[in-house]
Amino acid sequence: MQRIGLTGGIAAGKSVAARRFIELGAVLIDADALAREVVAPGTLGLEQVVETFGPEVLAADGSLDRAALAARVFGDAEARRRLEALLHPQVRRLAAEREAAAAAIDPDAVVVHDIPLLVETGQAETFGMVVVVHAPQEQRVSRLVDGRGMPEAEARARVAAQAEDDARLAAADVVLDGTGTDDELRHQVDVLWSRLAQERSAERDADLASAEEHRRR
Repeated sequence: MQRIGLTGGIAAGKSVAARRFIELGAVLIDADALAREVVAPGTLGLEQVVETFGPEVLAADGSLDRAALAARVFGDAEARRRLEALLHPQVRRLAAEREAAAAAIDPDAVVVHDIPLLVETGQAETFGMVVVVHAPQEQRVSRLVDGRGMPEAEARARVAAQAEDDARLAAADVVLDGTGTDDELRHQVDVLWSRLAQERSAERDADLASAEEHRRR
């Protein structure tokens, strides 16, 4: 099994890369999706969030009001750390369970963990390869404002809440250029996928050669 950590700043193009990995046959484990799962109605995660931040983070139907929670933690580093301390262990547990299930089905699976805060949470060293989708901060701010209709102040705050580009790039084994079109980014993923296939083939050949050598002794 090949374990890949995929990350990138908000609006850098990581979601485009993640979708292409799925299309090519990878198993994607989406940390954001798991983060939503652990605070679904009736979960311990949601109970803990309400205990920590108050009932005002609940919507009328009893689900988490994400906008209200975001308003509490964005711009408040201590509040964000409390939230992460509650949810990150539960997200990692689910991710490990999903990875184990994928490996049980296919021991040669390529498992891509899509983790926006991979660098910030110190997980880079846990993966055989870290792939970073990179685009400059100003371009990402423009995408949030022009493409998603986000107020510029909020866009800049969201970008600033993540790791600095230099820290993210320093953790990368592979950097994908997210400054161009979606098709250009998908092509880069295709090239990387071919490289991964070659590495798997070389590893299998080495294992077979080692087994044959051992048999002859």
